[in-house]
Amino acid sequence: MGLKIRKGDRVRVISGRYAGVEGQVLEAYPKRDKLLVEGVNLAKKHQKATGQSDQGGIIEKELPIHVSNVMLADDSGTASRYANVTTEKGRKIRQMKRTGKEI
Repeated sequence: MGLKIRKGDRVRVISGRYAGVEGQVLEAYPKRDKLLVEGVNLAKKHQKATGQSDQGGIIEKELPIHVSNVMLADDSGTASRYANVTTEKGRKIRQMKRTGKEI
């Protein structure tokens, strides 16, 4: 079926520990149905120092979240489903169902 949300889209988490948090999609993994969202699903990772300039320590890293736990959001923060609409010029766009704004 494929992934409907793309890299760069603004999404809101609708379930889980990070419910209500908005962020931008950093990466999409269509084969696994997962997304990497900025500031969501953070985990601490022990990182070893590599080279002289990189410092080791405990870092926070985003982990992928399942696509069913997020919903597209527009600039005003309204989360909604979307529809594929064809314009008068024959161009296909993604449009928010609740607000009618183009994504």
